[in-house]
Amino acid sequence: MWRSVEDWSPESIGDGAGATALVTGANSGIGFETALGLATAGAHVVLACRNGRSAAEAADRIVAAVPTASLRLVHLDLASLGSVREAAAEVGDTLERLDLLVDNAGVMATGDLRTEDGFELQMGTNHLGHFALTGLLLDLLLRTAGSRVVTVSSLLHRIGRLDPARLGPRTGGRHHPWQTYGASKLANLLFAYELDRRLAASGAGTLSVAAHPGWARTNLARSGAGPGLASRLRTRALVAGGLLGAQSAAGGAAPVLYAATAPGVQGGEYFGPGGLLGQATPVRARSSARSHRADTAAALWTASEELTGVRYDFSVPGTVSPGTVSIPGQPGTQQESGEKPAAPTRSQ
Repeated sequence: MWRSVEDWSPESIGDGAGATALVTGANSGIGFETALGLATAGAHVVLACRNGRSAAEAADRIVAAVPTASLRLVHLDLASLGSVREAAAEVGDTLERLDLLVDNAGVMATGDLRTEDGFELQMGTNHLGHFALTGLLLDLLLRTAGSRVVTVSSLLHRIGRLDPARLGPRTGGRHHPWQTYGASKLANLLFAYELDRRLAASGAGTLSVAAHPGWARTNLARSGAGPGLASRLRTRALVAGGLLGAQSAAGGAAPVLYAATAPGVQGGEYFGPGGLLGQATPVRARSSARSHRADTAAALWTASEELTGVRYDFSVPGTVSPGTVSIPGQPGTQQESGEKPAAPTRSQ
């Protein structure tokens, strides 16, 4: 599907016709640029977003840039396990294949808030929501030869500390917005590496990889700040630094696109921007020693299954060969790449 290129760039991804991708948080920032890059390459892209209006506007922007884009919108609120299950059911009912799952959406440095299910908002959204979504879509991924799961982490995973035994609904205690964000991004890496280990042990052809955008100008830092003065000051400094020295959202999406499409990518790898300021071609990145703790990852996996109620089944069903489905040239149709034929209308 994706052709091999010696000097990779988002513009040289190649022919993605026949591939189907789902990107969470595709309405803005890194998610939008990832979806745009995949649509430009010819993939059918599912934009899984919480805000329906923002998702529709993002789809319009993609179609304006790529008139032949093949898109579908799916409502997904990662802070609600009920919404995650509904979104996964809709995807399972409409798609015959899933070549790429990009777990991108997230919240940063929020106040002391809870998800619909009572989890701390950042851990519930950034990790537990994606853990549940990936598990619910695993059958579809396993049935698609050469599929990949790309988990988007952050440089700030290095400040994270994680005790899997304390992931459940929390009562009392002091809330630390930035440390909690770092912990959620550490959880993303622990999950990505553990998922790859389990996929490899099962003999599945699906790869699990991770990426980070480096320092990029997005609205993520603007969208969340804890109530304390120190948290607000950190957020303002982050935004100011982004305006002065960070790369664009498109540049931040490059490592994600590389992890998703580049030939030669191996399971368990982690990619980030190269160069002094993180603005060069994506490179293999190093993550913290904590992110490679297999014992912590296994404990996190067990806790995540218990808290979400989602159990992973790695038995490999019959696979759909890559590159066998063509993408029609008309956007917005129901019978698009990787989608099941629409059911006949029943007469009344």
